[in-house]
Amino acid sequence: MRDSIANAAIEAHVVELLNAYDSGHHIAPISESYPEFSTGSAYRVTHEIAALREARGERRVGRKIGFTNRTIWPIYGVSGPMWGPVWDTTLHEIGDGLHTLPPLPEPRLESEIAFGLKSAPQVGMSEAELAGCIDWVSHGFEVVFSPFPGWRFSGADSAAAFGLHGALYLGAQLPLTQSIIDQLPSFRIELQGPDGKRLTGCGADVLDGPLQALGYLLETLAIDPGAIPVGEGEVITTGTLTDAVPISPGDRWTTHLEGIDLPGATICFH
Repeated sequence: MRDSIANAAIEAHVVELLNAYDSGHHIAPISESYPEFSTGSAYRVTHEIAALREARGERRVGRKIGFTNRTIWPIYGVSGPMWGPVWDTTLHEIGDGLHTLPPLPEPRLESEIAFGLKSAPQVGMSEAELAGCIDWVSHGFEVVFSPFPGWRFSGADSAAAFGLHGALYLGAQLPLTQSIIDQLPSFRIELQGPDGKRLTGCGADVLDGPLQALGYLLETLAIDPGAIPVGEGEVITTGTLTDAVPISPGDRWTTHLEGIDLPGATICFH
């Protein structure tokens, strides 16, 4: 991951992004000022923002992997995945399904598969070995957002901007059985929302399957000298199974899963 902009510029964008997050305001994409802004520089921003969030009392509890769904790359003008931290302040149980919409700019909803790790996975592990590191699997929702107006940004911008992560809502946490492992690439999902909105997808849309998405994360972290390796107890959410949908207070969204031993989920925002 080659750096492309100076430390002073990195620090300025760290402050600008964190202020935008805290205030719910838009800012211009970093790549507008620095067309050479690279993924390496983006993760330098990520690590410095993480240090500031930890210094103010937040605790990292996992990672989100974004843009694993190849079908939506042309929509957002990106060419590959990225990742960002998940925090104790952004991780929630779906519970009764009623939640306050986070005060973030241009929020959207994603339906995802998440894993809870019982041991630390290693880069280069087989699918079976990765599965052996997983304690539970859950289907839930991630709220993502764009601090950049109109969801227009480069892939590096999205990585620097918290991985676009706003909140993660976990459904039932079930053991990862061999049956579910076999079903992860092939199951299908329908996301239903207000005004008859319906989107569909399947497990293979996420880098050929959620376990493969976990493998991607490990490979990406391994080449980043500033990254903390994935550890025991982390929650990993593997990317949206459909396109992300704009959400507003009063919305109710429900998923129906076919071909997998996991229940659908419902979330409502006020």
